[in-house]
Parts: sequence; C-alpha cells; structure tokens
Amino acid sequence: MSEREYDVVVFGATGFTGQLTAEYLARRAPAGTHGALAGRNRSKLEQVRERLGEINLACAELPLLHADAGDPDSLRKVAEQAKVVISTVGPYIHYGEPVVAACAAAGTDYVDLTGEPEFVDLMWLRYHELAQRTGARLVHSCGFDSIPYDLGTQFTVEQLPENVPLTVNCYVRAGGTFSGGTYHSAVNIMGRLRQGAATARKRKKLEPRPAGRKVRGIAGRPRHEHDAGGWIVPFPSIDPQTVLRSARALDAYGPEFTYGHYIVLKNAAQVAAAAAAVGGIVTLAQAKATRNLLLKVRDPGEGPSPEQRAKSWFNVRFVGEGIGERVVAEVRGGDPGYGETSKMLAEAALCLATDDLPETAGQVTPAVAMGGALRARLIAAGIEFEVVT
Repeated sequence: MSEREYDVVVFGATGFTGQLTAEYLARRAPAGTHGALAGRNRSKLEQVRERLGEINLACAELPLLHADAGDPDSLRKVAEQAKVVISTVGPYIHYGEPVVAACAAAGTDYVDLTGEPEFVDLMWLRYHELAQRTGARLVHSCGFDSIPYDLGTQFTVEQLPENVPLTVNCYVRAGGTFSGGTYHSAVNIMGRLRQGAATARKRKKLEPRPAGRKVRGIAGRPRHEHDAGGWIVPFPSIDPQTVLRSARALDAYGPEFTYGHYIVLKNAAQVAAAAAAVGGIVTLAQAKATRNLLLKVRDPGEGPSPEQRAKSWFNVRFVGEGIGERVVAEVRGGDPGYGETSKMLAEAALCLATDDLPETAGQVTPAVAMGGALRARLIAAGIEFEVVT
C-alpha cells in the first residue's frame, strides 16, 4: 500500500456529493497528499478539476483517471493505483458493486456514503472474505449514514463503566434538504424491501455472533420522551444496523449491549403525517410503474443550494446507562446530507490512508476501522462530540 501512486481517489467526482467531497479535500487535505479524480466523462472531470484549482492551485494538475462502473478493467486499474477509493456513485444497489469488487481484489481500502442495507449485506456476502485475504478495508456508510450514530455511540460507551451491561438510546434531530440522488436511493430501498429482507436473512445465517456476549436492538414504540425533548419514532434506517455491528465486534461495548434508534418529531400530528407519507411511498414503490413515477419527482443530479445547506443542521443525542451510571452525550454539526457528509467521507478516506489504525480487514464499520482517530479528525473539522450530563 505504501507504494501506491495515489493516497485518495474520488470516484464519481462529477456528481453532487462527489464534487463537494473533492472540494473539501482540495481545502483540507494535508500538503503532500496525492489524490486523483476518477470517472467516465473526462470533460466533466476537467470542469471539476478547474474548480478545484481555484480553491487550491496544487489541484490544477490533479490526475484524471478513466473509470466506468460498466468497465471492470478500468476500475481494476484505478483500485490498483490507490490506497483508498471514495465511491459516491449511487444508487449503490445499481452502480456500487463493481467498485467494491475491484477494491476487494486489489487490497484497496474503500469508503462510501450508502444508506442502502441490501447493498451493504450483498457486499458482505460477496466480498468480505476476499477483502480479509487481500487486506482491504471496506467501510460503508461514512456519511450522515452512519458516522454520527456509530462514532457517537462509541463515544457514549467510553463514558460508561467497563464490563457491565449497557443500554444506549439515540435520538435524531435534523433540519435540511435532500438531493435527487438521496431521494432515488430511498425509493429504491422501499421498492426492494422483500429482496432486502431476504439478503439480510442470508447474511444473518452466515455472519458469526460474538461468543459470551449479547447485542440487541430494540424497536420501541412512538411516544413522547423527555430525554429527547419531543415525540420519538423508531427509525429503521441502516444506522442501527451499523451500530449493532460495531457493538458485536468490540468487547468495549460490554457483556450485554442494547441499542434503540429514534427520530424526534415535534408532536403527535407530525408523527401521524410522517407515518402516512412513508406508508404511501412504500406502497407506490412496490410496483414498477408507480415506482418510476416516484423517481420522476426529482432528478438524481439535483441538490440543495449553498444557501439551503447553510441553514441545515443536525443534533444527535445519546442517553447511555450502565449499572447505576447515566450519561447524556451529543453529536452536532451543520448541513447533514451534504456539507457534513462530504466532510465525514473525506476525513474517513484520509484517516484510512494516513493514520495509525488498528489492524482490520474485510467489511468493517467506521467505529471498528477508525474509531477514535476519525472522531478526533471530525472534532478538528468542526463536528462536536460533547458530554452534556
């Protein structure tokens, strides 16, 4: 890996989040970092490079690499030249696998920002063992899905007694606008619930569980919760899955670990409206014709304006308990979907490329692969991790 030509390669740099990630790296990557942009349309890559050169003169000559999700040879060549590949090309269930396959085969570290559980489970089934043999670290969900929750839970656990049963409940508040790409991924997840459930069962059957330890998630129920400051609703995203996988892999989460994951709403009326909206989209997403109509609502390349992103925010509260000890912690930041996601994704890639980390391989979570090292990077970059009480 030390002989690789590039520290970090951004694949999908011409897309909305890919451009933001490349811009963050142009501003914040340490001097001497060797980077490159990868994609199938060279003229668009040149346009991105020109903008990056305006941010940082050193980026004006940034190498441009041909990479096409439909051309495995091109992806193999990119993976073999890189320490870390960032993939921002989604929906991942349609376009993500060839990049994972190339990185797993080449022993190249990989990060993405997927929130698609089926994709993550499929990649574990198909490439985890190969990546273990080659030494590649495949780290999914390195954006708002799922870093605040994964690293926030780990931070909360560190404040609690060791070697005792622990419970952590997570309460998510956020304000922001989502992009067309995020919307398309969400519709595809809802339209593939059966396939996703079947894939999850296959993984559960094959994936080892920790010996002598218990790790479980609780669904809970909608209710008003004083600790959250509002009404809470179970939030069945990829995030609790990521947290529970970290807990299974790390003994520091104690002999028995229980986790609950909720979104916070203002009142019961919002709970009812959200349930109706999600239920309607899930119903329409089941049939191809109505799913296609849903997908036409927003274009995959659309995204919020800089002004909209500047008004966006997130606040995630963790309430942890263990044998009489109680701690409340928070992770806070700005625009969750794009500004902070691109920051998290870029810092995760730099962390894998340059930091002294525990030796891991295969498909691993952000907390397992990077843990405190990535948290320190994010704090330095302006994301807050704080013990409230």
